[in-house]
Amino acid sequence: MAAPRQDAEPEAQELELELELQAVIGFNGHIHAGLTCHPDREHLIYPLGCTVITENLNNSQSFLHGHTNNVSCVAVSPSGRYIASGQVTFMGFKADIILWDYEKKELLARLSLHKGKVEKLAFSPNDLYLVSLGGQDDVSIKKQGETKLVSFTPSPSLHSTHHIFSHTGTIRVWELDLPNRKIRSTECQTGQLKRVITCIIMADDDSYFYVGTTSGDILKLNTKSKLMSDYGPMKDKFSQGVTALLLLKTGELLVGTGGGIIALFKGSNYRSIRKIQVQGGVTSLTLRGQGHQFFAGTEESQIYRINFAEFKEKCIATCHNEAINDIIFPLSNNNFKESGKNIVFHSASANLKRDAQNPEIKKEGLTMLFTGGFQVRVWEIGQNTRKLGGVLKEHISAVSCIKIKKNNLECITASLDGTCIIWDLVRLIRNQMILANTLFQCVCYHPEEFQIITSGTDRNIGWWEVFDGSVIRELEGSVKGSINGMDITSDGTHFVTGGDDHLVKVWDYDTGEVTHVGVGHSGSIRRLKICPGNKYIVSVSADGAILRWKYPHSH
Repeated sequence: MAAPRQDAEPEAQELELELELQAVIGFNGHIHAGLTCHPDREHLIYPLGCTVITENLNNSQSFLHGHTNNVSCVAVSPSGRYIASGQVTFMGFKADIILWDYEKKELLARLSLHKGKVEKLAFSPNDLYLVSLGGQDDVSIKKQGETKLVSFTPSPSLHSTHHIFSHTGTIRVWELDLPNRKIRSTECQTGQLKRVITCIIMADDDSYFYVGTTSGDILKLNTKSKLMSDYGPMKDKFSQGVTALLLLKTGELLVGTGGGIIALFKGSNYRSIRKIQVQGGVTSLTLRGQGHQFFAGTEESQIYRINFAEFKEKCIATCHNEAINDIIFPLSNNNFKESGKNIVFHSASANLKRDAQNPEIKKEGLTMLFTGGFQVRVWEIGQNTRKLGGVLKEHISAVSCIKIKKNNLECITASLDGTCIIWDLVRLIRNQMILANTLFQCVCYHPEEFQIITSGTDRNIGWWEVFDGSVIRELEGSVKGSINGMDITSDGTHFVTGGDDHLVKVWDYDTGEVTHVGVGHSGSIRRLKICPGNKYIVSVSADGAILRWKYPHSH
């Protein structure tokens, strides 16, 4: 094994190449109307982190990169030619809107006016205009109260005026006088009824529209008179509010609720004729084509497909809706080891590491399992027995990472107490200790196991000798934020890191130079792994996203 060069620069910026993102597992179900079926009927469009994903119903994916922070809203033009997406940013800073060409998957324009957050986007029926709403901290547009919803009238016959419906605690109809460049608003009258509006859907002929409320009922308003014509249900309101609406060509109304109910209403009595239950509050309902099928997205990051004929749900995507803390490829099966196609994820707070088969130090048939808290516990697991085999007690803070040598006679533990300890697994005592002014988050053995690499909250990557614990070299691994995960290839030529800077970096082990950088995560990367066949890199993050990258140095 060649020793790392002492004089290598930490990063050769001019040599960095972009890491190719191949697939994403994840769906941000917290974005209202974030899931949209494209008019071509073959693609779903949804945001995840700072990326907009277009996914063929046969599971192939394309990615639209350009946002610098989480995507907060997505809209598709009626013709399907354009996609618009808005983002959040820090208070006082510009939040971009990006206009995309759907066919070419290219950025057409970047619109920067709103500050803090882009709340909602809507295209005009003829694709010529895009309306955007800023968040509550956006001072560039004067408004009363907090505006969260906007919708164009769907009829393309309105040329000089287009109605836009929004809510600021009330419901207003805005008429655009394009020749005179004026916008005039009229407040809708609901009598004694006071509601907080959550969603809006327009009739195709513009004659009326429905709004859903946090109170669990639905209001129907006349577009021309701006008066409420009726509302319901009077009894059995949805306890967690109406969160999504779809109006069918037949006049039937699809309702999604915060309690995970999807109901079909017919007529003006607001009684559901069909009803199903899904996991998590419904945040998106989108039709496929003329409505023989529709899709639903929920707060629990589930995507469902529902056929109208049977009105039964089928979960087509299930994703993490909170932080993913670890990832591992199963190594107990040769097929897994060769292909690297199967992955295990967990969101638990404890750190569970792979078992170590060690017939030399334990009886035949026993498995060693190592768990890290403030202490490292060694468990003996037989076919019918479970017992504690020993405790390694020298760490004084949480153990963040455990790696075991291939012969199962030694392991290394990294801890937030600023130490990495190499343990003798036969005698269960310390062999060596590494000290640094950091909270260690990750550690890896080089495949030849004479050296280890470490990183943590000090943003540095360290190369160390296993024999005496001496440092070989330290390089800055990140400009900002902790490095939380690392993994090394089976031949030891390259390793990967990820952390609070949201970047996946591929490093040359000997030179210490960055060869490729992957941009796609919007949350802190918790862990990442190179698959056993050195074909892919899989990274997981605090926002529940799983990203698969093409490993760039595979032969």
